[in-house]
Amino acid sequence: MDKNTEIKFGHLGLIDYQEAWEYQEKIFNSILELKAQNRKAEGSAQQPTPNYLLFCSHPHVYTLGKSGHEAHLLLSEEGLKEKGATYYKINRGGDITYHGPGQLVGYPILDLENFFTDIHKYLRYLEEAVIRTLAEYRVEAGRIPGLTGVWLDHERQLNPRKICAMGVKCSRWVTMHGFALNINTDLDYFNNIVPCGISDKQVTSLAKELGHEVDMAEVEEKLQQHLAQQFGATIITAAHEERH
Repeated sequence: MDKNTEIKFGHLGLIDYQEAWEYQEKIFNSILELKAQNRKAEGSAQQPTPNYLLFCSHPHVYTLGKSGHEAHLLLSEEGLKEKGATYYKINRGGDITYHGPGQLVGYPILDLENFFTDIHKYLRYLEEAVIRTLAEYRVEAGRIPGLTGVWLDHERQLNPRKICAMGVKCSRWVTMHGFALNINTDLDYFNNIVPCGISDKQVTSLAKELGHEVDMAEVEEKLQQHLAQQFGATIITAAHEERH
């Protein structure tokens, strides 16, 4: 069966975290189901598995990954209400992070068997697409060994600051969850957590680094192009399936 390197792109806009999570799960499970059917089928009866890329942003929300510590959320239930924020424990890797308006959240739901079966390579490709996007704004970013995500001042580390957090889930080589790139994000919300469990490094945004707000749609377009290049994929804008 030929590998499908086409990725269907959808923009969910500003969407409640729970709703986006359930939509991801629906797509993720449908791909797993198709893979299970393919394992039982023979030759021409097998169907290529689809790939998806969802972009969105969320109202103020804190999410805790499977390996995270609840103590890294520094707000009580009352404090969350005051901040107008919600809180979810979820099934991705990683610790705690924040999502909110002005942040670009990307959820690639890919069957890596269409590309390559290496989760570390997958994470590096996501990081590289973000690094190349930031370079178009003359912001030099990179990786810090042992820490997932994209960082500024990653080499000398005099004032290292994270601009993009990542946390993924992968089952039978199908991915979900993804990355959160701070563009015009209100960084004050990060003061209420120990971001990704790292207490000695700062968080930043593209707007903070450039000193002005940035056109979100422009960043999204550039990032889409770099993701397509990294994965050797064709990204097509697809009409949305029913989310409910």
